[in-house]
Amino acid sequence: MPLSPLDIHNKEFTRGFRGYDEDEVNDFLDQIIKDYEQVIKEKKRLEDTLNNSEERLGHFTNIEETLNKSLIVAQTAAEEVKQSADKEAKLIIREAEKNADRILSDSLSKARKIAIEIEDLKRQSKVFRERLRMLIEAQMDLIKSDDWQQMMEYDVDATELSSIKEFHDEAKESNND
Repeated sequence: MPLSPLDIHNKEFTRGFRGYDEDEVNDFLDQIIKDYEQVIKEKKRLEDTLNNSEERLGHFTNIEETLNKSLIVAQTAAEEVKQSADKEAKLIIREAEKNADRILSDSLSKARKIAIEIEDLKRQSKVFRERLRMLIEAQMDLIKSDDWQQMMEYDVDATELSSIKEFHDEAKESNND
């Protein structure tokens, strides 16, 4: 067990025949007590500083551990978010490709229908054109025929028309009777 300043102060030496000078020994012991008290105070201060530093170190160690755990959690979360985003991006791309394929298929189908309709309209146009040409040729043949000339040369007597009308009116009256 270490000596305390009080142990040094209370220490009494046995006296011998030709011993040391008592005042000188007491002065020296007083100096030792004073120095020893300073060493103890310094030791106490250093212990307090050490304890304080250890507490702070423990606190910072806890913070470091918490930060490391938080960093690991953040890294894990970031990796999960990245994987989720990759999956979602792939899903969006697949959906877009499906939509593009469907749109392309619909467009090709519509283009085929339009091409068939165009061919049908061309065929109908040819038939119509041929019928129109035949109709016009028939009308031209009719116009060029001699029947027109004969009609123009045909004379009708107005007196004959009057007698026909009278005959018709008489016949009508006799039917009414």
